[in-house]
Amino acid sequence: MTRALAVLLAAALSLASDSPAQALPHVLQADRLVVRKAERTLTLYWHGAKLKSYRVALGGRPVGAKTARGDQRTPEGLYTAAKRTKETAFHAALELSYPNADDLVRAKAVGAAPGGGIEIHGLREGFDWLGSAHVLFDWTDGCIAVTNAEIDELVRAVPDGTPVEILP
Repeated sequence: MTRALAVLLAAALSLASDSPAQALPHVLQADRLVVRKAERTLTLYWHGAKLKSYRVALGGRPVGAKTARGDQRTPEGLYTAAKRTKETAFHAALELSYPNADDLVRAKAVGAAPGGGIEIHGLREGFDWLGSAHVLFDWTDGCIAVTNAEIDELVRAVPDGTPVEILP
């Protein structure tokens, strides 16, 4: 069991796009975030320049745009980081402005409620020991998850109102 855990952790560390010790470059604040679902990355930008990328976990059914509450899909489209918060079961979070007008139309077309509460967040309290191994599976209900250290970094660097683009 110990050997299997060591192999799992080694695999997870090799998936990380930046080492945990590599800090975000000193900038005033980011002005754009781009999530690429197929690549499982979240990239932070400042005036078009890439600052840093993070490996992410998505909703349990990540392919396709979110259509309805409970579908376990991560939305696709243009949003904003509406609010930074520490009031979450997932260490800290950037609440996204989901649903947008397109999401409302998509949900209405299938006769469903679009849901809400989509965040970029850390790990559930008590599970921070997973660290970057959490990206081995898509485990959220539609959110975008990073490690606790990474969400702390993002909360400092991403002001409320920052555009967030989520691509397939």
